Amino acid sequence: MTDNWKLSRRSLLQGTAMGIGLVAAPSILGAQSPTKISFGHGAAPGNPRTIAAEKFAEIVKAKSGGAIEVTVAGSAQLGDDVAMLTSLRTGVLGISANSQGPASAVVPELAAFGLPFLFADASSAIKIVGGKLGDQLKPKFDAVGLVPLGFWDNGIRHITNSKRAINSPEDLKGLKIRTPADPATIDIFQALGAGTAQIAFSELYIALQQGVVDGQENPLTNIASAKLFEVNKYISMSAHKWESTPVLMSKAVWSRLDKKGQDIVMAAAAEAGSLQVKLSEDANAKLVNDFKANANVAVNSVDRDAFRKATASVFDKWQEKPFGAFVKDLRASVGA
Repeated sequence: MTDNWKLSRRSLLQGTAMGIGLVAAPSILGAQSPTKISFGHGAAPGNPRTIAAEKFAEIVKAKSGGAIEVTVAGSAQLGDDVAMLTSLRTGVLGISANSQGPASAVVPELAAFGLPFLFADASSAIKIVGGKLGDQLKPKFDAVGLVPLGFWDNGIRHITNSKRAINSPEDLKGLKIRTPADPATIDIFQALGAGTAQIAFSELYIALQQGVVDGQENPLTNIASAKLFEVNKYISMSAHKWESTPVLMSKAVWSRLDKKGQDIVMAAAAEAGSLQVKLSEDANAKLVNDFKANANVAVNSVDRDAFRKATASVFDKWQEKPFGAFVKDLRASVGA
């Protein structure tokens, strides 16, 4: 959702118009008229992220007795993820259910959540990154004008290609795999012996169709919604990495809420997050069955131990980064 890296004037004006409902009163809950906070995200209608954002708004309104109203704008109406991060940091936008890649540009440690084979499923991932490990990042977010409300699920990723089933790392050799411009993902596939190419997601279907690349990696929801299975027959359930959806709030907007308002917002994010993870897991389970029932698609499991061993060097490389201590703590938390 983050191929356009510039904040357009239109997006800025939209963000301002929908805005944060600035008020002069020191206590939001004591204001005469409802305080409006904008919540931007890039997901389409019906997506678990969209449903959870709307649930968040409902919870906040109910628990604040109508004193706080959250206006949700999805489908990148307020700009792409990078643009929304800028709007958060300037106080133009109130909240964003963002993406791990763009957010790691301001808090680099976030990219480590996408290291190989850390998490088997979203629930276990959320439990770890939303605990003490995630608490380590709060000062980092604070320094760039952001308040983390929690982490939602952005999917366990799997490999598809047009040539053959991928059972072991050796099966990737000689294949060119499209990856996003994400350092962890690129490192993973290079360690597995595949060639990599960075192509915009919007151009991926045609690139696969024309053979510019042989395969790609994405959550099942993206594989289904973009119909990538039409041009990539083989879906290998590698579950090679997980990515988070950081739910971030503008520090400027957060500071205008009193303690009660802050508690309401934080609790609503947790409750909506539980819903989002459940919806994502249900959708993934259904998609696995749908793909297996599709005669034109071949679904297979992989030798995860072999893949894990083949990508062990990625951890060594990342532990040499400036945030290497955080990578070590992350590995210890999951027993990797």
